[in-house]
Amino acid sequence: MNTAKRLDGIGEYYFSRKLREIEDLTREGKPIISLGIGSPDQPPHPDVIRVLNEESRKPDTHAYQSYKGSPVLRKAMAAWYREYYGVTLNPDLEILPLAGSKEGIMHICMTYVNPGDLVLIPNPGYPTYQSAAKLAGAIPAYYELKEVNNWMPDFAELKQFIKTKPRGQETVLMFVNYPQMPTGQLPTKKLFEDLVAFARENQVLLVHDNPYSFILNDKPMSIWQVAGADGHVIELNSLSKSHNMAGWRVGMMMAQSHHIENVLRFKSNMDSGMFLPLQLAAARALSLPASWYEEVNTIYRRRKQVVEAMLEGLGCRFSKNQAGLFVWASVPEGVSDGYALSDLLLYKARVFVTPGGIFGTAGNRYIRVSLCATEEKIREGFDRIQKAGFIKPEQHV
Repeated sequence: MNTAKRLDGIGEYYFSRKLREIEDLTREGKPIISLGIGSPDQPPHPDVIRVLNEESRKPDTHAYQSYKGSPVLRKAMAAWYREYYGVTLNPDLEILPLAGSKEGIMHICMTYVNPGDLVLIPNPGYPTYQSAAKLAGAIPAYYELKEVNNWMPDFAELKQFIKTKPRGQETVLMFVNYPQMPTGQLPTKKLFEDLVAFARENQVLLVHDNPYSFILNDKPMSIWQVAGADGHVIELNSLSKSHNMAGWRVGMMMAQSHHIENVLRFKSNMDSGMFLPLQLAAARALSLPASWYEEVNTIYRRRKQVVEAMLEGLGCRFSKNQAGLFVWASVPEGVSDGYALSDLLLYKARVFVTPGGIFGTAGNRYIRVSLCATEEKIREGFDRIQKAGFIKPEQHV
């Protein structure tokens, strides 16, 4: 049997392939320190696990659940947005719990995109935007983010693209993501205002993916803070990074009620709702005090200091004002691209870092280093890179 044509051009996810290679090297007696993937290595708060355990023991919590999620979880999500973002949402009409925001990306594309439509995708950016758009039959239209422009869109170029696009092709969606992944660029109020204005002027549905706003960032922002955003913006968020719950698959979509209902038409044919104890535990996570985020970020800050010292030793250039779970850095002169540096470190020092090119051509001369390993492991990686001759002995932390 041949695969469906919708899979043409859709390859296996890069990390899926690379992790198999790392596993093979480990079996050969060459254990690898992975500083590649952004999967938090710390556990959720103990209260979150306690709620999951307690609710799972109850005999009446194991049935099918509402497609729209538990009211308890939706109210907790609304309260979280009100407390930390200053945004008021109707939990009954404007919030839809998801099995992770990645699910929402796919659902939105399947709900709003017709074959041949154009979808604006950041370069560099999260690879799932491209894959979801292609699976829905869209034509990806990449807009380049440049370091010289602080990794923000060039609105003059975007407007020119809209003006000169081929006749008959509709630009229906635009994906944005701030704090940006992989660059760690923080948003500004003006950026969000400009994005909303662009969406309104060009009748484009703006999808803002916002899972990193609590990591190494003291002022979380939502694009819904901008007046007039509600009619043209869908925001996605997640507990994966902010609450160390990546494997729990709990995300959320915030939008006007008609967008929620439209997406639900697709989503309700794909699943039957999340396990109720998981939803109630997620609601507990969203009620944690601000001290929770401070404790998590204290650990990430210590790790980041070691990573930055390692990158300085390698001769990489980077901004120290990045947010999120990674450090994004340009490769030193003399190294062809991020793939080359990644392979050198993997095969010579047995340390894996992510080549920036997997996030788009604009990332070719960059690497991304994850903070999702213990400080001890990161220091061991530093030592391996130093012993392999990539860092001078006196350059240590």
